Amino acid sequence: MEQALVWLRMLLDLVCAGALGYLLLGRVSEPRTLWLLRGYLLLVALGWLLQRYGNLPLTAKLIEALVLVCGLALAILLQGELRRLLELLGTGRLAVLFGSGQQDLQDASTVDILVDTTAQLSKRRCGGLIVLDLGSDLRPEDFLNPGVPIDATLSVDLLLNLFSADSPLHDGAVLIQANRVASAGVILPLSRQTSFTRHGTRHLAALGLTERHDRCLGVVVSEESGTISMASQGRFERPITRERLRELLSDAVSVQGAGRRRQPRTLPKSSSSGERIEATARNRP
Repeated sequence: MEQALVWLRMLLDLVCAGALGYLLLGRVSEPRTLWLLRGYLLLVALGWLLQRYGNLPLTAKLIEALVLVCGLALAILLQGELRRLLELLGTGRLAVLFGSGQQDLQDASTVDILVDTTAQLSKRRCGGLIVLDLGSDLRPEDFLNPGVPIDATLSVDLLLNLFSADSPLHDGAVLIQANRVASAGVILPLSRQTSFTRHGTRHLAALGLTERHDRCLGVVVSEESGTISMASQGRFERPITRERLRELLSDAVSVQGAGRRRQPRTLPKSSSSGERIEATARNRP
C-alpha cells in the first residue's frame, strides 16, 4: 500500500509539472523565446532525473545551479509574459489563460470599416487609435482609464466623429469588440520599450496594450504625418498602405474565425531610439 502511494504521488507530481509546463509554453508565441523556454524545461527535467535516479551528486549540483541562473535570466527575458500570467491568475480569467474563452468574433465588414476609417483619417491627418479585441476579454481594469461606454453599431461615420478634433474623446482609443464600438476615450497603458519614443504616445499605447494582451490589435494613424501603423504582440509594422492594413486585419480575423489557437501574424520589430515616456501621459502623438 505504501509503495502504491509513492507511485501515485510521483504520477501526480509529473502531471502537475506537465500541466505547468504546458501553461508556460502556451503563453509564448515568439519562436526564439519558445526555444529558450523548452531548453530550460528540459534542463529542469534533467536535473530532476539526476537527483532522483542518478548517483552523480556533483553533476546534479552543477545542473541545479545552472537551472537557478537560467531561471533568473528567463525571468528578465519573459517579464512581459510572466506579468500577464500573474494578471490572469489574479483576476481569475482562467478561460483566457488556457485559451478557451469565448472570442469576440469579427467579420469582414469590420475589416472594411476599419480600413476605410483609417484611410480617411490618414488623408485628413487626423490622429486615431483603434483597438480590435480578438478574444482577450479586455476589462476596465486593463486600462488606465476605461473611457466612456458606447456599445454602438460600428460605422465609418461614428469612428470619424469620435476622432474629430472637436470630440472630447479624440485623444483616447476606441475599443472594438464583437463588431461593435464598446467604448471610446480609452487611455491605455504605455509600452516600456525605450526605442519607440519618437513615434508618439498613441504608438506607445498600442504597443503597451498588445504587449500585455496577445489577442488584440492596435491600429494607429499619426496626427503629424498621417502614416498608418499596426501593432500586434508588442511589435509594429509601419508605415503600411491601405491594402497592407486590409491584408493584416483579414489574416487576423480569418485565423480567429477558423477557431485555431494561433496568434495573429507576427509583425517585424520597428527600430528607433529615444527616451521613456511616462505611463501617465495621454494617448496622443
